[in-house]
Amino acid sequence: MDHSWVYEDSAVDWGELSELYRKAPLGVKSPKDLETVFSNSRFKCFVYENDELVGVGRALADGLDCSYIADVAVHPDFQGRGLGKAIIRRLVELSDGHKKILLYANPGTEGFYRTLGFYRMNTAMAIWQNQEQAVSDGLIRDTE
Repeated sequence: MDHSWVYEDSAVDWGELSELYRKAPLGVKSPKDLETVFSNSRFKCFVYENDELVGVGRALADGLDCSYIADVAVHPDFQGRGLGKAIIRRLVELSDGHKKILLYANPGTEGFYRTLGFYRMNTAMAIWQNQEQAVSDGLIRDTE
């Protein structure tokens, strides 16, 4: 099926985007929070089919050194068809010229991102708003 790709957020229904994240499932993200993070992202992709939002992704980028891909989500009815890969590839293309492109991956998804050219980092460190929960979820570890 043909998808329409939109690269700006002026016509986004933030409630529809919030619902997409819930269904994907990538957690509960309020429409207001999504509007904030997408509006502050240099690159963004909104993918529609028949006026329904079916995929999305964004990248925070500084224009030269670093681009960070985040919040890639695909509606469950469209998963397994290559749309997630297409969104990642498009964000990588948009990030061309940056010295490094980073991507946060949930545990267990590393193999998927490896097929798209991403390598595991050895030196990444993080401070989470809720450190204990992040450790519990396996996102970070409190050991050397």
